[in-house]
Amino acid sequence: MNDKQYFDKVPQTAWEFYIGGYQPAQKWLKDRKERTLSFDDIEHYQKIIVALSETDRLMKEIDGIKIE
Repeated sequence: MNDKQYFDKVPQTAWEFYIGGYQPAQKWLKDRKERTLSFDDIEHYQKIIVALSETDRLMKEIDGIKIE
């Protein structure tokens, strides 16, 4: 955002997560560049980060399942 306003501790897995060629965590912020974010915007972004992190965790869990 800027030197005084920023999102802290965004997990790297969420920040770098790709969906269909896009990195949603980065794209969402880029799409709102030069705009003042409302409380609802900030809350929405935090939910996006949680969803991306949880999706990554579940994908790794699924990949670890052994089918015999």
